[in-house]
Amino acid sequence: MDTTLKAFLEGGPEGLPRRIVRITPPGAEVKLPFRGGYEHFRATSRHRDTPEGRLPVFVWDRRTRVAE
Repeated sequence: MDTTLKAFLEGGPEGLPRRIVRITPPGAEVKLPFRGGYEHFRATSRHRDTPEGRLPVFVWDRRTRVAE
C-alpha cells in the first residue's frame, strides 16, 4: 500500500514545475526548491478535488534564498 501523501500547492510564483507534490511525512510546511531558493507553503484546513483525488491545500507563505 502506498502511504505517500500528496498536497495541492496554492499561490506562490508563476512557473512552479508542479502544483501537486508528495509530502512525507505530512507536516505543517512544504519547502520546494525553485530558482535558487525555496518556496514555503503552509498547511490549511481546506481540501481540493484534483485529478489525483481530494488533496489537502497548502498555501504559499514565503520565499527564502539559498546562501551562496
